[in-house]
Amino acid sequence: MKHNRYSVEVMSREEVDLAIEWAEKEGWNPGLHDADCYYAADPNGFLIGLLDDEPIATISVIKYDDAFGFLGFYIVKPEYRGKGYGIQIWNEGLQYLQGLNIGLDGVIDQQENYKKSGFKLAYRNIRYEGLGGGVPPHGPEITALSTLPFETIETYDQPFFPASRPQFTRAWISQPDCHALGIMQNGNLAGYGVMRKCRNGYKIAPLLADTPDLAESLFLALASNASASEPIFLDVPDINASAVALAEKHEMKVSFETARMYTGDAPDIPLHRLFGVASFEIG
Repeated sequence: MKHNRYSVEVMSREEVDLAIEWAEKEGWNPGLHDADCYYAADPNGFLIGLLDDEPIATISVIKYDDAFGFLGFYIVKPEYRGKGYGIQIWNEGLQYLQGLNIGLDGVIDQQENYKKSGFKLAYRNIRYEGLGGGVPPHGPEITALSTLPFETIETYDQPFFPASRPQFTRAWISQPDCHALGIMQNGNLAGYGVMRKCRNGYKIAPLLADTPDLAESLFLALASNASASEPIFLDVPDINASAVALAEKHEMKVSFETARMYTGDAPDIPLHRLFGVASFEIG
């Protein structure tokens, strides 16, 4: 006889693979190696809801430091929705991040629910879809990130995120099945981007650059590593008009959008230099 015991526990590394599979079923198109990279950010930040030992709910609550966290992977198996299991794991996750400014990328139809938990809309992130291929720009300014000291990359990346996260960045730029490129200007790193293999095509994430022209050069260099028949995706903050223009110039079409929300003030990030978001799941 079942007693329907429900518990929320910290995921093992293997259970994070399950969250990735559920994300795929939701149509989020995760990367092939996301689990390893995400887990590196905070091994304690992934929770699973178990009903009589059956996994039925997930959430990620990455605690980057004592001031900032990011929430994602909030998924309840369809047959268990509307029964109160989701709100229980949600509350456990918020408890783990208590006192922090918390960010999330929420699907639009959940925006009002997130507002009830104290989240405020900052801007929208728009997922654009196009095709790979094309001719890469030629010149010595495009370089493999693997040729640069990690400290150089981390220093460049730091202003774009509210907290230091070297473990994630190191794993992200060196994951298998990815292309990680930087662009140099006057001997200094002036942008970088990563294109990783996903369940469907590739995602260019992040795409960071000091100017729109540098961003476009990086975009073209990365996209050329995919075939002309493979889809590529770019997640763009809608308040960066130059990023929107880049996607539209290269005939990319809107396929999805999220609401970037925070419980506290929106962090002071140079969004005019952010042309592609690293991750909807962990920021």
